[in-house]
Amino acid sequence: MSELKIQCPKCSNEIELTEQLAGPMVADLQASFNAELAARDAKAADALAAAHAQAKTAAQAETAAEQAALHDRVKAQDEKLREAQAAQAAALKREQELKDKEAEMELTLQKMLAQERPALAEKLAREADEKAALKMAEQAQVMEGMKRQIEALKQKSEQGSMQTQGEAAEIVLEETLAAAFPIDAFVPVAKGVSGADVRQNVTGPNGVAGSILWESKRTKNWTAGWLAKLRDDQRTSGCEIAVITSQALPDGVESFGMVDGIWVCAPRYAVPLASSLRQGLIDVAGAKGRAMGQETKMEMIYDYLTGTQFKQRVDAIVERFEDMQDNLRKERVFIERQWALRAKQIDLVIASTVGMHGDLQGIAGRSMPEIESVETLLIGKDA
Repeated sequence: MSELKIQCPKCSNEIELTEQLAGPMVADLQASFNAELAARDAKAADALAAAHAQAKTAAQAETAAEQAALHDRVKAQDEKLREAQAAQAAALKREQELKDKEAEMELTLQKMLAQERPALAEKLAREADEKAALKMAEQAQVMEGMKRQIEALKQKSEQGSMQTQGEAAEIVLEETLAAAFPIDAFVPVAKGVSGADVRQNVTGPNGVAGSILWESKRTKNWTAGWLAKLRDDQRTSGCEIAVITSQALPDGVESFGMVDGIWVCAPRYAVPLASSLRQGLIDVAGAKGRAMGQETKMEMIYDYLTGTQFKQRVDAIVERFEDMQDNLRKERVFIERQWALRAKQIDLVIASTVGMHGDLQGIAGRSMPEIESVETLLIGKDA
């Protein structure tokens, strides 16, 4: 043990602290320290117990406060829930009332419609009839306007003097007959000279067998005075036969026929009629050469030319010609129908293309470039 010294409080002398001397003192100090430590531990334990009790009391108070606050919140939420449930019930009630009112209104409306349906149907039918009548009237007006325009265009296209039209008809008649009978001689009547239009000198085996005097008419109405004038022209010219070709025919004549000693025919029957008439002249001329002076045979031939047999022969020729004309007309109608169908298809394609181009222009605006081919289609269609 280290050498320790202590000072006496009374005499201030230093006393060496030995083991024998320090032992009791240390024991006393140890006991005093242990007692003080035990007292301190007890006091700390008491303080800890008091603090724990206080904390427990505070926690209990806080828990009670929290429970009270929670109870208040639950109560408030219950109150709000009851209010929400009441509001929902009221809303459901109002919704049901609205549905009931709507159902009632629907039923009332259906009843009203059921009551007014006959009157409404009658009104609609009357309005539809009025609209249809108005549309028909408008269409009739449009058609009438189109007819007037067509008539005006037709009159415009047929402009020109009657003299010019007559001369054109004469030329057509002369060229048609000359092409059909190239061996005959055709002598047109000079302008300004009274008479018919064309004289056909029929050439037979022994020369000129006779003559046919042709008069061409191009008017809308038949005039009976033409017959008397052509008879005078026939006597003046010395022709054996006289024929009037006209678009307008007298009553009772549909294709050709003899009226007061003058043959009358439509222009398209001129060639077959001329073929029959010129053959009759050739037959008569041959009979004259074989039986010169035999009046009886001449009378027989005249009876033949003016009788039923000759007319039947002409009818047969004309019927065959009509069959040919009918076949030609059917072919023309078929070709025109095909042409019109294809033209309509082309127009539809052009219209669809132009419509698509217009739609794209409406979407793209000015940024859409011009397509020259579409413009070409439009120009070609308008042309």
